[in-house]
Amino acid sequence: MDGRPVLVSTEVDDPTADLVVAELNRRRVPVLRFDPGRDFPTRTALAASLTADGWSGSLTVGNRTADLSGVRALYHRRPSPYTPESDGQADRFAAQENRWGLNGVLGALPGCLYLSHPQAIARAEYKPAQLAVAAGLGLPVPATLITNSPAEAKLFATAQSAIYKPLHAGAYHVDGEPAGIWAAPVEPGEITDAVGNCAHLFQAQVPKSGDVRAVVVGEQVFCALITAPPGVLDWRSAYRSLTYEPVDCPEPVRAALLRFLGEFGLHFGAFDFAVTPEGEWWFLECNPNGQWAWLEHAAGLPITSAIADLLENGVTG
Repeated sequence: MDGRPVLVSTEVDDPTADLVVAELNRRRVPVLRFDPGRDFPTRTALAASLTADGWSGSLTVGNRTADLSGVRALYHRRPSPYTPESDGQADRFAAQENRWGLNGVLGALPGCLYLSHPQAIARAEYKPAQLAVAAGLGLPVPATLITNSPAEAKLFATAQSAIYKPLHAGAYHVDGEPAGIWAAPVEPGEITDAVGNCAHLFQAQVPKSGDVRAVVVGEQVFCALITAPPGVLDWRSAYRSLTYEPVDCPEPVRAALLRFLGEFGLHFGAFDFAVTPEGEWWFLECNPNGQWAWLEHAAGLPITSAIADLLENGVTG
């Protein structure tokens, strides 16, 4: 029996990671789950020594210990950020050192498969890079403008039906409550000088009949057609009214998605496409660490098993 552990780095409340951990436990694969930003250094001890073969030593969480030289895989899900205990200089320094030290060691483990490597995820989160790579791979990409110029934005919105969407799905609150910023149509007359306050992403609106989320795990591609009520542009704003069905991925799209992951050094990606009535798939974006658990249930896609295969064996299928 292979006793090498899988490390699962994520926040405490992560139902998606729960599914994978349960499947690995069912397979009797050793798992050490922890939340670096919350658990280190109070509940976690790191002792890492550099050898000719890379980092060795131990990571201890509670009463469980993993040999750093024998980690088979690290599942980097959604760990908490390293937050200083106070705004004092010493606490801020300690939080930075924790991040650079623990993250640095975890990102340089010998023979470890990363799903995916934290640095690869961070690089792939930049939408301008995503769009450029997708277009270079031959995927249809809507005409796109990134600007802080109100005049350029008005010209773009005048030339075609346009939408606005954020460049990153960061935290945003309205009246103290978390709120999503969804993709929305934008008319030239709605564009004001406020555009000059930050970078904005505008795209040509694709005349679509539905959306596809394609979840890629290793070399397996799982696709679900998502149908929203008429008039809903961004399906994420209408979760309770969506229908799902599994669909096959066209081979040219599948090949492009695998090459996309290769370009960024990823083993996982959650891709969103707009699908036209003629059946053409238009690339919108990739979330390199996106959610998928609800889709597995809704569309009957065996994503948990594929992720467990990759973490256990380094392969899928």
